[in-house]
Amino acid sequence: MAEQPSTKKRLVKNPETFRERALKAATQSEQPKATARLRGTAAKPFKLVFQPLGRFLANLFHHQPFRLIGKVLNFIGKIVFPAYFRNSWRELRQVKWPNRTESRQLTFAVLVFAIVFGGLVAIVDFGLDKVFKQVLLK
Repeated sequence: MAEQPSTKKRLVKNPETFRERALKAATQSEQPKATARLRGTAAKPFKLVFQPLGRFLANLFHHQPFRLIGKVLNFIGKIVFPAYFRNSWRELRQVKWPNRTESRQLTFAVLVFAIVFGGLVAIVDFGLDKVFKQVLLK
């Protein structure tokens, strides 16, 4: 007795497109990581203490005698920390630093490029050396 061929079609999953992968990565990056959640819960007791203290100090420095002190401290800060350092710090806070896997991939890419470029320079140097020796020494 001959077996009948199966009528079920095999389901093949379509690969993700680049756009789908980018959207998926974007939604994952928006979700807080476990360490951020832990840091947020650990910071709650400190917020309860330091938020009212911060509000009090902010209200205190709005009064006239303390404005002069604030202006003097601001002026001293501008002298001690030039604009270059303040702007550099502001830029550094905006940087999105790569994670461990991205760092590893980028390091590997740099090493491969350096090896290939070094090899090309060595080949050109060797070739020019041979040409000039033949031209100048004849």
